[in-house]
Amino acid sequence: MAEPRDTHVVEIPAAAGAEPRRHSDGDDNVLAVIQHHPLTQISESPGHLLLLKLWQREEDLHGRRAAALEDRMDGAKREAFHLSCLFLAFHGLSLTLLFAASVAGDACRDWWVPSCLSLLTSLVLVGAVHFRVRAYWGLSRLLQRERADGRALARCVQELRMKGASFDLSKEPQTSKRMKSSSVEVKWRPLQWCSQNLVTICLLCVAGIVFPACRFILCG
Repeated sequence: MAEPRDTHVVEIPAAAGAEPRRHSDGDDNVLAVIQHHPLTQISESPGHLLLLKLWQREEDLHGRRAAALEDRMDGAKREAFHLSCLFLAFHGLSLTLLFAASVAGDACRDWWVPSCLSLLTSLVLVGAVHFRVRAYWGLSRLLQRERADGRALARCVQELRMKGASFDLSKEPQTSKRMKSSSVEVKWRPLQWCSQNLVTICLLCVAGIVFPACRFILCG
């Protein structure tokens, strides 16, 4: 009796070309998505590509100018602080010397000399501090304007990247403007001035107190 032969069954898929066709359709879809991507459209449009490069360069310049303004503001604030400390140290030393000189009986006759010297030195130091304070707030306004321009430019760059070739090339970044009425500006201007010059006002008050204090110490 003959032994049964070993049989091998080979399964042949019904659609042998279905899988490659599926991969081909997927690649076509990916290529179509890439071609319709806004950045691809920008790279194919010389005008949009040039505008994107110009705006990116300008955005970088805004960031650098803002960083430079922040450094200058820190320098002005540091100088104002050092001058204020010098002002207080000068008056502390001068009052100490006046207390030591008040022991002599004839010191009362020349009380106006240290008073005038103290007042003159105080005015010089207060003027120097006020100059630094004004420079600080001027730089602060420039920094706010620079940041506002940078934010407006960043919004335009983002819109260009999202719209691609459909972006209007004639569009320009619009800087943010303060929408305040004149009545509100007049109402809050004194308070704003006082808050910005608070250091100068305090130093002037100290100088005004020290001036008559010299006579009180020497003649009291």
